[in-house]
Amino acid sequence: MLYALLCYHQEDVVCAWTKEEDDAVMQKLAVVQERLAKAGKLGPVARLLPTTAATTLRKDQDPPLVLDGPFAETKEQLLGFYILDCKDLEEALDIARDLGAANPGGSYEIRPVGLFQDGGARP
Repeated sequence: MLYALLCYHQEDVVCAWTKEEDDAVMQKLAVVQERLAKAGKLGPVARLLPTTAATTLRKDQDPPLVLDGPFAETKEQLLGFYILDCKDLEEALDIARDLGAANPGGSYEIRPVGLFQDGGARP
């Protein structure tokens, strides 16, 4: 089954990392990602740009309203996500623990994916 691992963290903390600190975290994550790719469990992985680059479409009116920025009332922000093919929730939790050991702070929300289409778009 496919699971989405949604990566939440305090954006002001992550954006304050030096390039060397960011590179060190990304290298640790790459070790986990390479293992998952070799096991055939790794789907798309994305790192989202800061919330200051976000746009929100509020669809509770007609026509929908387009606003700059996110409007989540949370301390942590969604900063990226993984799509993983796992046999069950326990395996997804184990992977989240491995990723969490490589990336300090924040949290991972694990959610089953009901519908998945690769789409084929690549940077």
